[in-house]
Amino acid sequence: MAVEVRPTVTRLRINMDYGTDANGRKLTRSKSFNNVKPDAADQTIFDVAIALADLQEHPVTAIRKVSESDLVEA
Repeated sequence: MAVEVRPTVTRLRINMDYGTDANGRKLTRSKSFNNVKPDAADQTIFDVAIALADLQEHPVTAIRKVSESDLVEA
């Protein structure tokens, strides 16, 4: 039985360092950008993420491409 992968959702997530709280715990926040084309090249997504990171007030700690797909019987 063959399986076909059908991309459904792709988003870009940028994680940022917000320093530490009063107890010394690291604070992080993320911004997500939805509706990324599933067939967009990884390099293109990365380049856009770097451009968006330059606009952020806080340092970027991670850039993630988050993809969801349906697995269906072919």
